[in-house]
Amino acid sequence: MEKVIINNQEILGSLWMIGWLFTIGYLRLSFWKGVLSLIVWPYYLGVKFSKDTKKEIEK
Repeated sequence: MEKVIINNQEILGSLWMIGWLFTIGYLRLSFWKGVLSLIVWPYYLGVKFSKDTKKEIEK
């Protein structure tokens, strides 16, 4: 009889959820932007950090 091994990848889902919630809180996104960030939350962080970097360079 074969043994069936089931791997549960909870850690990746948890990290994704933490990143998504961090993005919503840190960037103070509106409700609909928060919903959109379910898919593209790294984009919102990239836009925010690129603006911060440009401000530092201009100083």
